[in-house]
Amino acid sequence: MRQLWAPWRMTYVGGENPRTGCIFCAKASESKDEENLILVRGETCFALMNLYPYNTGHLMIAPYAHVSGIQQMSVDSLTEMMTLSQRLLDALQQALGPHGFNLGINQGEIAGAGIADHAHLHIVPRWSGDTNFMPVIADVKVLPEFLESTYQKIRERLQMTAAPREP
Repeated sequence: MRQLWAPWRMTYVGGENPRTGCIFCAKASESKDEENLILVRGETCFALMNLYPYNTGHLMIAPYAHVSGIQQMSVDSLTEMMTLSQRLLDALQQALGPHGFNLGINQGEIAGAGIADHAHLHIVPRWSGDTNFMPVIADVKVLPEFLESTYQKIRERLQMTAAPREP
C-alpha cells in the first residue's frame, strides 16, 4: 500500500459536514468571505477557491441565482462571469505565475459536475510539467501550498487588479 502524508486534508475529510443543500447558495449567503475562501463578489456572481482543487489556485465562479445551467443565466450574469474570469486570470498570473489555464463548465452530473444543480465555471491554473509521475502512476495529486496561503496571494493581487476592461 502506498501512503501519502497529508494531515491538512483532515480538515476536509475528517469532520462532519453540517451543511445541507447547495454549497454555493450557502456560502454566498454568509458574511464569512475569508473563511469560505470567497475571493470576490460581483453584482450577480462571486468567485471562490475550490476546497478540492485539481491544481493550486483552482477557482470557481458561480452566479448567486441557483440555476442548473448557463441557459437559465441572465445576459448580465453571463457577462459578469466572463469579466470576473478576466480579473481572476490576471490575479492568478501575477500571484502564481502559471503557464496556462483550463476554463470550463461541467453542466450536468453525466458531464462531471460535482454540484450539478448550480452552474459554475472552473478556472484551473496549469504549469509545464504539472502532470508528473504522482497523478499518472500513483493517482495522487500533490498540492504544494495550503489553500489559505493561496487565497491570500490571490486576494492581494485582486485588490491591485483593475476592474473589468472596456471594449
